[in-house]
Amino acid sequence: MRSRFVMVDGLDGSGKGIIVNALARWAESKGLKVLDLKEYCQEHKTLPEPEEINEFDAIRSDEPTYSFVGLGIRDEMIKENNRKYSALSISHAFSLDREILYKRVIIPAMKAGKYLFQERGVISSLVYQPVQERLQISELMKLPGNRLALENAPGLLIITKAAPETVIRRLQARSKKDDSIFENLNFQRKLEERYNSEWLKSLFERFGSKVVYLDTDEPKTIEDTKADGIRVWEEFIGKKEEVKEEVKEGV
Repeated sequence: MRSRFVMVDGLDGSGKGIIVNALARWAESKGLKVLDLKEYCQEHKTLPEPEEINEFDAIRSDEPTYSFVGLGIRDEMIKENNRKYSALSISHAFSLDREILYKRVIIPAMKAGKYLFQERGVISSLVYQPVQERLQISELMKLPGNRLALENAPGLLIITKAAPETVIRRLQARSKKDDSIFENLNFQRKLEERYNSEWLKSLFERFGSKVVYLDTDEPKTIEDTKADGIRVWEEFIGKKEEVKEEVKEGV
């Protein structure tokens, strides 16, 4: 069910995880049982099989994943080291990781009418890799995992907006750093332009997503970002009060 799938994307350090975590807590406050895929992957070293998600009402997920190809992307391909991977190789890796995630979790969950709160997705590939190297959007969209994700695009796409200078300060202040090759000011400035582009918004609207830009820049606080994310989500789903009862009844 597309209307229960929200994806949050934007610059590194722009508050994506804060919003997705807030949405997961929102679901728990409604009495829903939430599956955190990161925690599941860290415990089981794999993604759940479709039947394993039946007992859950909502799922919190990330891209890249924390299993299979996703771990290779995180721990090797986009990590600062002396081994430079091409944007094309990274694009194929993301596509494969995405394809596995969608076939194992996202599509079965959508069909079952579960709530999906996801940090990053195919939009990241369309924004990041063409900045890293000159890759054509049309070619990226043809990759199997990317095509599958676009065919099952989220009902709501929230793009977080913060100045590149702000996100770099936030990233540098983190106690646990990702050491990503993308976390530099010039790169983030180029990404900002693409995230704000009309072509990107129009592309996802063409695939059925409602696109909302959410300001998370200073002087906004973490609590402001949480509240704004939940507000946008509730406005999208129509501020339904009896969420748990609707899930049980299969509405």
